[in-house]
Amino acid sequence: MSHAEAASALRPAAAETGHATGHAMGHATGNVVRLAIGQALAGANSTVVYATGAIVGHMLAPSPALATLPISIFVVGMAACTLPAGAIARRHGRRAAFLAGTGCGVLVGLLSALAVVLGSFWLFCLGTFFGGAYAAVVLSFRFAAADGVPPARRPRALSLVMAGGVFAGVIGPQLVTHTMGLWPPHLFAATFLAQAGVAALCALVLLGVRLPMPTAAEIAGGRPLGAIARQPRFVVAVVCGVVSYLLMNFLMTAAPLAMRLCGLSQDAANLGLQWHVVAMYAPGFVTGRLIARFGAPRVVAAGLALTGAAAAVGLLGVDVGHFWLTLVLLGLGWNCGFVGASALVLECHRPEERTRVQSLNDFIVFGTMALGSFASGGLLTAYGWDTVLWVSFAPLAVAFAALLAGPASRRGTVAGSGGLI
Repeated sequence: MSHAEAASALRPAAAETGHATGHAMGHATGNVVRLAIGQALAGANSTVVYATGAIVGHMLAPSPALATLPISIFVVGMAACTLPAGAIARRHGRRAAFLAGTGCGVLVGLLSALAVVLGSFWLFCLGTFFGGAYAAVVLSFRFAAADGVPPARRPRALSLVMAGGVFAGVIGPQLVTHTMGLWPPHLFAATFLAQAGVAALCALVLLGVRLPMPTAAEIAGGRPLGAIARQPRFVVAVVCGVVSYLLMNFLMTAAPLAMRLCGLSQDAANLGLQWHVVAMYAPGFVTGRLIARFGAPRVVAAGLALTGAAAAVGLLGVDVGHFWLTLVLLGLGWNCGFVGASALVLECHRPEERTRVQSLNDFIVFGTMALGSFASGGLLTAYGWDTVLWVSFAPLAVAFAALLAGPASRRGTVAGSGGLI
């Protein structure tokens, strides 16, 4: 065959390869968009629970010390359902796990509304448990977005999906504000029904996500988890992820009730929580680029510093401005700390190990966070808001120590190309 004939024969194959590559990238971009929309809709679930959980708990609980227990149960649900959700994703694909999660999202709204109507504290706690199960699945969206893109683009895909939560910061609090009094005298009952509807809408969006089914190697699981968990980088990722999420939940759980105890209105608490959630997710539009440019450890360190600043501002006063600034700084700190730690996790596993390792990371994060959530309510009611703030500095010191002792970051750059990711 001549050179010209060979070139001619290769052209269709090259064109077909290019078409296939473009088709795959189109799926990846579509997945990121759908997962970002899903993050926005599903994130409203968590926002509604955090905005109402301590207040409804205070109304229904047999003891004031149990007021924040529903939020703690929410976190327990996140921890308890992380590994089962990962197992479903590993055996049946991520979309099956997504739909199971949105089913739990519908259930939490229905059960919580019924609990308010019946005045049942323990039924409300059961509802928030399913809300935690939904949230556990939602947090796997960030890893799912990274599945179909080249390694250099994974931090950006991950952070773009997290950025979808900006809209959750608007949807959730506004849902509470505009529906909490629609079913008198059952405060928040209509809110929970509306939240169930939003979860059903999220399921419809996620039906269009196209991800590859698990391979035989992925089902087998790869290396033992113990060997993976002993990697210094994984230890640093887990410690920083735990502290970032623990302190965000620790302070955010107590803040709405603390505002009410300080004589501030429910509308002020809703707005403060709204800006907190916006601050949690808005940096996602740039966090991936910052990680690629400066390295994940530096971005994590910035997040921890912002969290420390949030606690410091809270200690300066208890008017609306102090609470709002504390919540905004807390949201910014969570984004940098948690997204940076998640990017470190992506460097700790082989492709066939991803769902197991990611689920293990989230299980440790949420399991530890549950302890902080339980402690938050007790500290607030027994010792006050200032004590909650002072206690938060101890975990920050641990995380900074882990960063300083951990391996240096591998710095990279995002490949320059067009498109969403």
